[in-house]
Amino acid sequence: MPQDLNKISFSYYPHLLKFRFEAGTSRGTLTEKRTFFLKAYCSDLPDLVGWGEAAPLPNLSPDDIPDFEDLFSKLCIDLSGKNIPNNEKEIYQWVSQHIPYELPSVRFAFETALLDLKNGGEKKIFNTEFYNSREPISINGLIWMGDKDFMLRQIDEKLESGFDCIKMKIGAIDFDQECFLLGYIRKRYDAKTITLRVDANGAFTASEALQKMQKLASYDLHSIEQPIKQGQLAAMSELCAQTSLPIALDEELIGIYGRNEKIALLEKIKPQYIILKPTLLGGIASSKEWIDIASSMEIDWWMTSALESNIGLNAIAQFTSTFQTVLPQGLGTGQLYHNNVASPLVIESGALFYDPDKEEWGDLGKTS
Repeated sequence: MPQDLNKISFSYYPHLLKFRFEAGTSRGTLTEKRTFFLKAYCSDLPDLVGWGEAAPLPNLSPDDIPDFEDLFSKLCIDLSGKNIPNNEKEIYQWVSQHIPYELPSVRFAFETALLDLKNGGEKKIFNTEFYNSREPISINGLIWMGDKDFMLRQIDEKLESGFDCIKMKIGAIDFDQECFLLGYIRKRYDAKTITLRVDANGAFTASEALQKMQKLASYDLHSIEQPIKQGQLAAMSELCAQTSLPIALDEELIGIYGRNEKIALLEKIKPQYIILKPTLLGGIASSKEWIDIASSMEIDWWMTSALESNIGLNAIAQFTSTFQTVLPQGLGTGQLYHNNVASPLVIESGALFYDPDKEEWGDLGKTS
C-alpha cells in the first residue's frame, strides 16, 4: 500500500436488520434495527474497498438522533477526495479531527473502514491470530428478557451449546422469577463450571439496589452490569464500595469523551469492571483510551458488541483480539438477525472464531 491513502471516496448503504425474535431489555423490546454500512475506496483503485458500520443504538446512543442519516451523508460527501495517512495511529487522529465526538458510531465506522482499506480490503481490521489462524475468543451466551419459559429455553440452549459463561438480562420481569432462573442454573452447575453474569441496564433504584444485589450474590454471580441508571455518581460509588457482587459500568461510560473526564469518572466510582462498546463510546481509539486508564487503576474490562451486524461485530472482535484477554467477551449478538451479512464469523462451544472455510463474506451492496 502507498504511504498515504490517496483521494479516498466514501459512500453508505442503509440496512434494516430484522430480529429472529422480540429482543427484550429493561428499556423495551426490539424487533428491527437500522444500521448503515460505510464504504471507503480509492478513486484510482475502485476494487479496493474498506467497510465500516455505524449502528446507533435506539434510545441509548448519543447519535440516536432524527437527522443522523443527513449528518452521515454530509460527512461522506465532505470527506471524499481527501488523502488519508496509511498508518493506524494517524488514521485515529484523522478521524477524531474530522468527525465530532457527538457521533461515536460514525467515528467507529470511519476508523474501521479505513483500517480495512489500509490492510487490503479483506475485512482484516487488525493483523492478529484471530483473523489469520482461527484463534478463538471466549464469549458469554446472552439470555434475553421475556417470559419465564422463553428465558428457560434460552438458558437450556446456551448450556447445551457449550457456553461456560452465561449473561442474563434482568429488570423487566418479576425479580423473584429472575432469581428462580438463576437458581435453575446454579442447581445444575456450580460457579466453577458455569460463570453467571447479570445485566440490569440501570433497572434498580438507588434505594433498592444494594438489597437486590445481596440477594443476587447468593447465586455466586461473576458480576452485575449497570445496576442503577447512569449519572448517579455518588450512589454508584457507594454501591461499588459496599457490594459483595462486583459491578461493571456500562451505560455510565456513554458520553464521556475526554481523557481527564474518563479518569475522573473511574476515580470517583471505583468500579470493579468496565464494559467497552466501541459503537457507543466513540470507536477504537476512544475504547483503547478507556482500557489504558482502567488498566492503570487495576480495573478489569471486557468488550461487548451493541447489536451491530457482522461488519461491526467483526471489527470489535478483531480489536478485542489485539489484547491478551482472559474474561469471556460479549460478542455473540451476530446470531440475532435473520438478514445479517453472511460472514466467516462462527460460534462454537462458547467461543467466536473467524473461519473463512465455513462461509465467505456476503455482498454488502446487495444485503436484503
